[in-house]
Amino acid sequence: MLKKEKDVSQKIKNTDEKIIKAISHILLIFLGIFCVGSFLLVLGSSFQTEKEIQQYGYSMIPRGFSLEAYKAVFASPGMIIDSYTITIITTIIGTVIGLCISASAGYVISRKNYRYRKILSFFVFFTMLFNGGLVPTYILVTQWLHLKNTIWALILPLAVNAWYIILMKGFFQGLPDSIMEAARIDGASEMRIFFGIVLPLSKPVLATIALFYALGYWNDWYLSLLYVDNQKLYKLQYLLMQILKKSQFLNSEAGRAVMGTSEAASAMPTLNLRMAMCVVAVGPLLFTFPFFQKYFVKGITVGSVKG
Repeated sequence: MLKKEKDVSQKIKNTDEKIIKAISHILLIFLGIFCVGSFLLVLGSSFQTEKEIQQYGYSMIPRGFSLEAYKAVFASPGMIIDSYTITIITTIIGTVIGLCISASAGYVISRKNYRYRKILSFFVFFTMLFNGGLVPTYILVTQWLHLKNTIWALILPLAVNAWYIILMKGFFQGLPDSIMEAARIDGASEMRIFFGIVLPLSKPVLATIALFYALGYWNDWYLSLLYVDNQKLYKLQYLLMQILKKSQFLNSEAGRAVMGTSEAASAMPTLNLRMAMCVVAVGPLLFTFPFFQKYFVKGITVGSVKG
């Protein structure tokens, strides 16, 4: 009797798991279709003409193929190349620096034998709730550190992220203590344990945090707005924003009055220009993400087990 009841309960459990998996797969399929469809819509709309968008709306398949939006974006190819270069440099250097800081800080506050780990953990968490504010930060960067109009002004303000440190801490706490205790018995120092044992076991969370840092640096435009006046140091996102603003100004009545041109003569693409800018900005990331994908989910789930 008990055996039959166990078999029935097991069948019900298996059925429930199958239903949950089926629903999850269906939702993920719809989400995937939505994401891919959105990107195809952006890509197709970037090749539409301004008049076509105004008349028929955005479309995945343009009625008439046009490169006017990309011509507007690459009207100054030298500036685009410079902005790409600055963005790539700041993304690589910033990601490496941020990853080193997050990993080392996360490891320190994850060790149970470290006396001040609770105080430092609270200090890290406190910075997630409150910060110094815009004006003190601007004074610190420009007046004290003298980083205005330097590439370091685009790197250092984003190099430390409290949330990434907490993720690292959670992952490191999930590593078996027996491995590190065995290394200590063999005479390994903390530096040896960290670089020789902990980091090789932490590839999932390292890849995940590296991806987060890279996305943050790549999409940043605010630091360029605050700390950079030199056009050669403009990041890609900020330069594209400037191009869009100039295009909108030239299409306005004030712009036509300043330029002394008619509405037809001063017409500049704006609707398709937005889509072309998205393609130009997001394109390189599409080739980067697959290299991190196999670590991404594991890094998030394991890093969030313990706080």
